Amino acid sequence: MNLKILDKLEVGMKSIGDQINTWRCNNSTERDILEPNLFKTKADIKANKLIKELIASLDPNKSIISEEDSEFKLDRPKAYWLIDPIDGTASWYGGFDGYVTQISYIENGSPIYGAVYAPVLNKFWSAFRGNGAYLNGKKLSLLKYKKRFILIDNYPKPKRIAKKISDNFNIDKYIECGSLGLKSCLVADGSADLFIKDVVVRDWDIAPAKVILDEVGGILFDLNGNSIDFCDSHEKTSGLIVARDKHLASQIVQFTQDLIL
Repeated sequence: MNLKILDKLEVGMKSIGDQINTWRCNNSTERDILEPNLFKTKADIKANKLIKELIASLDPNKSIISEEDSEFKLDRPKAYWLIDPIDGTASWYGGFDGYVTQISYIENGSPIYGAVYAPVLNKFWSAFRGNGAYLNGKKLSLLKYKKRFILIDNYPKPKRIAKKISDNFNIDKYIECGSLGLKSCLVADGSADLFIKDVVVRDWDIAPAKVILDEVGGILFDLNGNSIDFCDSHEKTSGLIVARDKHLASQIVQFTQDLIL
């Protein structure tokens, strides 16, 4: 991977993210819903095109796989870009802050670069494996064990497995936030401590934040406590745990296993 392109990539990402934000503010045709069952809008398709053009202009010899394309059903290349033009489309459409545009670079089945931009919040997280993680250009500190417990999910009140966590642990605070990538980054930067899902998640939802979490010592597992595999299916059926540290992650894994038993 050519590191020299990353500065231009991030500038381009911010520009596209800001365009996405303007589309929802002016009642433009980009708000038209194309696939109601998937909540896919014209904005998703247009943003997808812009991001692919950006990457192709900087790294023309690499494949690009996107949530919005059918290409994700094909075999994976050895190295490729993985993009999610709008993660949290429902939040974008509804006028909420919790959506992002995100990109990752995958090599030999492992994410080695991730970038997540939240236009409304004006927050840009990025990380390249082995070089630390950054928020708006400032290096993030390694996460440390805390007695504090802040739970984050995308409902006004905890639901499903998040509610079981809330009912069985001493939660200090609950944060509502839409995008899966954004929630993961808020754990990575220390704003929250746990994000948990017992539904299917997909590679483009989690790959960008995976690199960021790794660089600060955060944890991203499935509900069984296993590392996420980016080599096989793009759909992960064993849920997701994003935790501040190994101690908290092990507690949550034990709790989820007890639920299964």
